[in-house]
Order: sequence, then structure tokens, then C-alpha cells
Amino acid sequence: MPSRAIVQLANTQQLREGGGFLVRRPVGNRGVSNVDPFIMLDHLGPVDYKPGEAIGAPDHPHRGFETVTYVIDGGIEHKDSAGNTGILKPGWVQWMTAGRGVVHSEMPPADLLKRGGRMEGFQLWVNLPKSHKFIAPRYQDTPAANVPEVTSADGKTFIRVLAGSALGQTSPIETHIKILLLDIRISAGGCYDHPLPNSYQGFVYCWRGKGKVGSADAAITMGQVAVLSESAHGDSFTMKASPTEECRLLFACGEPIGEPVVQHGPFVMNTEEEIQEAINDYRSGKLGEIPGAEKRYQETEAARNKQKASGTW
Repeated sequence: MPSRAIVQLANTQQLREGGGFLVRRPVGNRGVSNVDPFIMLDHLGPVDYKPGEAIGAPDHPHRGFETVTYVIDGGIEHKDSAGNTGILKPGWVQWMTAGRGVVHSEMPPADLLKRGGRMEGFQLWVNLPKSHKFIAPRYQDTPAANVPEVTSADGKTFIRVLAGSALGQTSPIETHIKILLLDIRISAGGCYDHPLPNSYQGFVYCWRGKGKVGSADAAITMGQVAVLSESAHGDSFTMKASPTEECRLLFACGEPIGEPVVQHGPFVMNTEEEIQEAINDYRSGKLGEIPGAEKRYQETEAARNKQKASGTW
């Protein structure tokens, strides 16, 4: 199968988000604004927190899209205005459909805040078509044990199937549009070629090691994102690891929505009028609230101050 090419290769830089945690933003910045149907990707950390320094994202709203949270190390305690709560642990995936609107918080679990430790993960924003922007909010919390894992026939590629299918394994997560999301680890010298439907658009983000991607073997290294060419240029995508070290890749592709995108912070709609409506609904309390918000803001401020005092900010 002919392999898709790379039309853009971009570097990422660290910045602070939420309450002040460090992220890299491969998609959703000036370099790569978005790749329909994906609005944004944040690589959270990796960061090693000292006791009392772990920072999350206190209460904030969303409307009009979905957030996909994937934890590598550490954990995230989530709560929302509908009364949902839980703790995402390493290997867990949370697919949250914000739909018509929800307020939620994403905070470090108590043990991570108390003892410190490493935090790393991803959050991907997936757009919703106009027909789905006001559906009821929904959570799909998937424990690590329920995420399919598969190894290639040559033993050199290991895949966690977060959404869609790979090598005969299919994720249990339901998506509103067709999505492929894979965590791919290729051993040194290995190669993996994944078939793609003609309509899919997407990107691949290197979060460990280095390798080559696409039909022209474009070099990619940790912190770089590569945007795939359109379907006319191939019906698969090739990824290779360096001959001397393994390569870790987050591969995201999906059916493009092809509608206008108007984004204002945590709201992703089709028109400016819908954005203003979302802002007004949030300010008036229509999206709800979560008990204990003041405590979460205080914990976040205390963690920031502790980082600044220790010189880790």
C-alpha cells in the first residue's frame, strides 16, 4: 500500500496550562492550529513533583466537543457538575463528551499531592459536528486492563488501542465520529505500517525517542508533530524507529467534519453567536457547579507557591 506523506513537521515548546501545570501543545498552537476533527493535543509533563507541588486544573467549563484524557504516570481526580467523580490511574483513558455543556475539575489525587511523584499524560480535544454539539454530556472511563494491547507479528511494535482498531484489536470506547487513536511503541530498528481509510486526516506526535515517518522517511524526534497528507497520496501510514533506540508515538486520525470552527477557550462551536451563548450560559450558572470549588483553587495556589519557593516554577 502506498504510504501517506508528511505535509508539515513542527516543534513544540513547553507552556503552562490549567492551574499552572507544564504541557507541550503539538496541535492547537500557531504552528499547527488544528487537524480536522482534532482541535488540540496537550502532552502533560513529564514532570516530577515534590511533596505538595502537584498542580491540576480547577473547575472550568466545556461545550461543543470531547476531551480525551490518557494517563501515562501519576493520576487525575475528576469531578463534574453532574455529580460524576473518579480517579484516572496510569494507563486509563477517559473520553468525556461535553456536548451541551459541563463544568469539571481535573486535580492531582491526594496521594500524588502529599507524596509527590511523576505526572505524565495526554489530553486530546475532538470536535463534534453541529448536530451533536448540544447532546447530553457523557463519560467513558476505561481502566488500563480494558484497553486492548497488541504486538505485531515481528514483535517489534506494541500498540495500545485507545480508539478504533489496530492489528485485529478494537477499543471498547464509543465515538461520535470515526476516530483512530493509538499509543505506539516501536523497538529500535522496527517498522509499522497502518492502513487508513481514504477520508481520514490526522497527525502523529513523537513523545519519546526518535524515528522516521511517512513515505519520504521524514525524521522525527521527541516533541515534534507531523501532519499527514490527504488521502489521495496514500492509503496507509509508515512509522519507523531509530536503529539505536525505540520510538513512542501517539497516532491520531479521524473522519473530518468539514464545518466552521469558532473556538473561545473551553468552548468550540460553529458561530460567534453560539460562543457568546456558551459564555452567557456559563456565567449564569446553566452549566452547573461543583461543591468545594474554593478548596480546589486554594490547593492549586498553595502548590504554585510551593513550586516558586523551591525554585521548580
